[in-house]
Amino acid sequence: MIKPYPFTFVPIYKDKVWGGTALSTQFGRALPGSNIGESWEIAAHDQGVSVVANGPLAGTSLPELMSLYGRALIGTALPDSALVKFPLLLKILDANDYLSVQVHPDDEYAADHESGDPGKWEAWYVIAAQPGAEIIYGLKPGATRESLREAIANGTLAGYLNRVPVKPGDVFDVPAGMVHALGSGVMVAEIQQNSDTVYRLYDWDRVDAAGNSRPLHIKKALDVIQFAGQRTEPVTGVTIAHAAGQKAIMVANRYFALEILLVQGTVTEATEGERFHLLTCLEGSFVLEADGHGTHVVLQPGDSVLVPACCETYSLTGAGEVMKCYVPDIRQNIIEPLMSHGYSYSDITKMVAGLGDYRTSYLPLAEG
Repeated sequence: MIKPYPFTFVPIYKDKVWGGTALSTQFGRALPGSNIGESWEIAAHDQGVSVVANGPLAGTSLPELMSLYGRALIGTALPDSALVKFPLLLKILDANDYLSVQVHPDDEYAADHESGDPGKWEAWYVIAAQPGAEIIYGLKPGATRESLREAIANGTLAGYLNRVPVKPGDVFDVPAGMVHALGSGVMVAEIQQNSDTVYRLYDWDRVDAAGNSRPLHIKKALDVIQFAGQRTEPVTGVTIAHAAGQKAIMVANRYFALEILLVQGTVTEATEGERFHLLTCLEGSFVLEADGHGTHVVLQPGDSVLVPACCETYSLTGAGEVMKCYVPDIRQNIIEPLMSHGYSYSDITKMVAGLGDYRTSYLPLAEG
């Protein structure tokens, strides 16, 4: 059997009413249309299945890779459910217009009200933003379920939406229950639970060529909105310096961790056989080499790669910025490494988005 190696995939493009052509201008991609809103970079979902683009396994689907390699691909530390359904979905979104104002359910609500998909927690890295660009990120203070219901009925919902200016390099945590929407002129890399469940509150009164509007999901959306503890600004993160640059741990929850690697030279990363890594080149260029696997992958901006867990160590050589995502062990991968670099438990849980969220089941963790 062919030994697994770092895999790149053919992008899956999604036509959206709010999409555009920025994926072409930003990354030089040939697009199948002029309204491409999403590129699913690494996916194993009913609505899109990634196919390997590189090496001897080119043409193999991600579910087929999972069947062939099991824990050699996924990792020894992940739950058995990850062997059945790939746990993450990696996208790049181009918002040429505002996305619908929406909210996602958590796993518990999705289990009771949806068939198949779990809830949806996601996070964004802002790749590009036009001057004056903004996102809808949470609600203004004082909003209640009843006031939103009335505002939707009388067309005044916009007055309750929290608008946040954005710039390239910003990271936003978007947990289940948070009202959100990308604004016009914003491109993001998005990591999320492997789910396509969206509850729309408002779609800017858009209609298609036949005069039809997209469906809204008012009751479900109002059911799942969390009115307390919503974030209102980008993630701060916690940074660790290393010889070839630095690593910033930005988001960590039970589903995924999001780190930003700044590299000038060569940096070595380790899966230790425990968990796969997803990498996206944000700036610059890199050569990825997996020890003992005889494969190297060249990464340019916008390129993503899945590093199988069995590639226990790998190196990135180049200059620029990379987003790394994986399914974490919170204590082992987040808390203990940061505390060993002098950060207090309190600072870590405040600065790394997701650790102090009400949805987490692993807190409190004893300090020390």
